[in-house]
Amino acid sequence: MTESRTTGLLLSVVAAQFLVMLDSSILNVALPSLTSDLGLDSVGAAWVLNSYFLTFGGLLLVAGRAADVFGRRRMFMIGAAALLAGSLLGVVAGAEGVLLAARLIQGAGAALLSPAAMAIILARFDGRARAGAMSAWGAASTAGGAVGVTAGGLVTGALGWQSVFVLTAGVAALVTFAAWKTLPPDEDRARRSFDVMGALALTGAAIGVVFAVLSVPRYGWVSVQTLGGSVAAGVCFAVFVTAERRAADPVLPLTLLRDARVAGGIAANAFGGAARIGCFVLVAMVLQQVMRLEPESAGLAMLPTSIAGFAVSALVLPRLLAAFGPERVTIAGLASVCVAHIMLSNVSPETPYWQHVLPALLLAAFGVAASFTPTTLVIAQGIAARNAGVGSGLASSSAQVGGAVGLAVFGAIDTSARAAALEAGESALTASQAGLSAAHLAAAIAAALAVLVALGTFPGLRRNGSPRRTFAAPADRPLRQLVR
Repeated sequence: MTESRTTGLLLSVVAAQFLVMLDSSILNVALPSLTSDLGLDSVGAAWVLNSYFLTFGGLLLVAGRAADVFGRRRMFMIGAAALLAGSLLGVVAGAEGVLLAARLIQGAGAALLSPAAMAIILARFDGRARAGAMSAWGAASTAGGAVGVTAGGLVTGALGWQSVFVLTAGVAALVTFAAWKTLPPDEDRARRSFDVMGALALTGAAIGVVFAVLSVPRYGWVSVQTLGGSVAAGVCFAVFVTAERRAADPVLPLTLLRDARVAGGIAANAFGGAARIGCFVLVAMVLQQVMRLEPESAGLAMLPTSIAGFAVSALVLPRLLAAFGPERVTIAGLASVCVAHIMLSNVSPETPYWQHVLPALLLAAFGVAASFTPTTLVIAQGIAARNAGVGSGLASSSAQVGGAVGLAVFGAIDTSARAAALEAGESALTASQAGLSAAHLAAAIAAALAVLVALGTFPGLRRNGSPRRTFAAPADRPLRQLVR
């Protein structure tokens, strides 16, 4: 492949990840306006966000395997088209049910698109080229999430909440066209069976877990919805384990989980995903509900996060990876997210933005950029190139399922703390501050747990470990040249 075509390919897959993260965060600031317009209660508003993560987190791993079996370009194009279709449906949504359907379709499209795009990078780039490509991927992830919050506030204030779906649809159309022009046809390969039973069982288990957790705020812990989702998840997981032991080409080879890098990376990424995704959602609520900023002002307040996150991912992260390796960088990033949440838990209506909020946002931007991509690299170390889709699916699904569960837990804590404050006779403003403060502290605990998991499982963090040695090759793809 010529250099120009390689550059075009990289730009297409990086733009796809930007789109996925943009779509996952752009409704955050628009949510209060959307809630008021459609007459949603707080739980209904939460489901507007969580419905996306339900299909996104539930389908990611299976979508990664589908990319390995059926072709990465093919799944990339299907995912981009589905995300575009969901965005267009969101533009015309005038009721809660239609809006939730749009978000479910967007989540499914993103689940197909993201692992296929990352699998293309992992399969086609080696050594320093892969390091550069993953840095660009991380920059797009960070920038997409932060730009989504900023742009969501600006266009909502100017044109209404439907405009966020128009913006997403426009980006999705550009990504679809760019991929059609730049991605080469899928290579001919030996036919591989698709583990249908394992795929269905794993998808059912993931969706069951997420649905059960998301049902708690509305229906309570002891309810048909919560218990039914939990039981369904348990049954599906048991079926999945049985199916994987018998499958000739399992959707998730269970032997992968014996590698501490993979198992620890998944667990750390789940806790870290909860803290990272929760950060953007909770900050948007703090800016509007505690500091009383309008959507446009809240969007502008998040703009430095976009710039800082992109700069860290594109300029600083490659140097940090080269000097310290992905495991140590992951620890630094997760610790930064933890501290940022603690700082944001102390925000009040009188808190100065420049002296307190902005430093916390910049620290969060560094932490998000310095934890997601390095954790992905840690997971990838234990996975062969032929299973690149599974590797990307593991990395993304663990973060997104963690994020969905985290949002549900943080939302429940927020709701409980607000109710307690109101019962004590406090004002609505004070109740909002109390609820969001408690939610931020819960997110800080999630980030701290991610740090502890990483410290206990990442082999490069042992006493005699070397950050460069953590790039030992997986089964059939040398990674020791990833960072020199």
